[in-house]
Amino acid sequence: MSYTLSNAVTGTYPDYEIDMSKILVSRGNLQSASNARAVIENGNVTVSWSDNSGMGLAKQTDKALIAVLNPEKGEAITIDSGAERMEESQTVALPSDWSSEEILQVYLGFVSEDGREVANSVYLGAISL
Repeated sequence: MSYTLSNAVTGTYPDYEIDMSKILVSRGNLQSASNARAVIENGNVTVSWSDNSGMGLAKQTDKALIAVLNPEKGEAITIDSGAERMEESQTVALPSDWSSEEILQVYLGFVSEDGREVANSVYLGAISL
């Protein structure tokens, strides 16, 4: 929370805004995702990345940590123990009541298999349903 307040909140009172690209949903010393991206297909978000195991503390068995935020609805989908780093992708089903006019914010991080190490999340952008 303190990181977000210091780095992602912009503007002056009373017109504050959040810069979604500067939010971290996870923060730690584990190697972050490499070549990551998110696409929407058939009501799902597919998040993909390159396996960068062996860089820093990264291991093939690290689990994807994914957050798909829908700011308009004030809702989020989170996966905290997703696909392994070596699998290079994870598909997230979206609720059927999320409409095509909404913009989603997508983030990807990793958590070590034992849950002790966490990577800084990577902002994958604002994508339209």
